[in-house]
Amino acid sequence: MSIKGIIHSIQSLGTVDGPGIRFVVFLKGCNLRCGCCHNPDTWDMSGGTEYTAEEIVNKAIRYKEYFGRQGGITLSGGEPLLQPQFVKEVFALCKEKGINTCLDTSGSILSDDVKELLKFTDRVLLDIKYTNDEDYKKYVGCSISEPLRFLDYLESKKIPTTVRQVIIPTLNDSEENIKALREITMAHKTVDKIELLPFKKICQVKYDNMGIEFPFAHIPEPDKKLMDKLNMDFIMI
Repeated sequence: MSIKGIIHSIQSLGTVDGPGIRFVVFLKGCNLRCGCCHNPDTWDMSGGTEYTAEEIVNKAIRYKEYFGRQGGITLSGGEPLLQPQFVKEVFALCKEKGINTCLDTSGSILSDDVKELLKFTDRVLLDIKYTNDEDYKKYVGCSISEPLRFLDYLESKKIPTTVRQVIIPTLNDSEENIKALREITMAHKTVDKIELLPFKKICQVKYDNMGIEFPFAHIPEPDKKLMDKLNMDFIMI
């Protein structure tokens, strides 16, 4: 019997979750509680819709003509690595159908099942949320050693990786953080792209609707000038 995944939502033609045009599947469940989380409605595994891997891939195939050379399917969340056997089934079927596979993850889980699914993964979008252990434990809920260990494994398997970091004013918008992030990425040849993303508070309505506090509601969004500076700093440092 095919394993069923618990899905929060599906975006048929995404443009920000990996290269090209992508069929993006947001899975339910997350083991972390990031202060800047945009999707608190994905934390709990309950309330989602169950799909088999075949059902997901059959939906994705409808959009294959739009994918071009770079596009494909992205599994995001929540944290998709909480449902590793389902992710493996989806990705394995995609490989049979000639569909590029991309995993969007925090890199906080590296089990044998995760290692198996990575065999069918063309690209990983890896969040490196901060560059010191104190902030990781305080604002994420795990040690920085976990995503770094995940990145080391990606390096060992030569899996193309995009490192992403949400820039949060007062927390990681310093030159010191950018320098540390550059050192991390430069030490891993498998990292071929880095994305600095501006912190957004559009998710506030989700927290309000769920009756829970948005931990970073008091933090301002970064303006374009700051983002331009940090992107330039990353290049120049």
